[in-house]
Amino acid sequence: MINFTDLSTTQLKNIIAIKEQIEELQSRLDSIVSGKGYPSSTIAGKRRRRMSAAGRARIVAAVKARWARYNRKAGSNAGKKGLRRLSAAGRAAIIAGVKARWARSKGTAARATARKKRDGRSSPAVRAKLAAAAKARWAKAKAAGKTAL
Repeated sequence: MINFTDLSTTQLKNIIAIKEQIEELQSRLDSIVSGKGYPSSTIAGKRRRRMSAAGRARIVAAVKARWARYNRKAGSNAGKKGLRRLSAAGRAAIIAGVKARWARSKGTAARATARKKRDGRSSPAVRAKLAAAAKARWAKAKAAGKTAL
């Protein structure tokens, strides 16, 4: 017989855990023998369900059919026009309407005309005019005998 007074607390805890496992297994064995427990082919209800090959084939066929319907719908739109685009005038009208509505809600007047967006470059006519003015200044300076403006 084991002298429990000579054992450490961790050894006693391990003994208790093993004893509880033995009691649980004994109760499960008793319930199986009495006919109230799990069927003999399962262990605590952890039996894996398996799918038959025919069932898997039916699922695969259904998925392929679904994708075929989807692709048929997507392919029917291939000959049609793409996305509709908004013209610049239509876009400007929408923006002006939104600005006017926003101004009304704030209680201020909206600008009547939208400013033209500048890209930072001058038109060719303006550049030619500036070049002609620069040439005229240099001609006047040279006539006066200057080497710098």
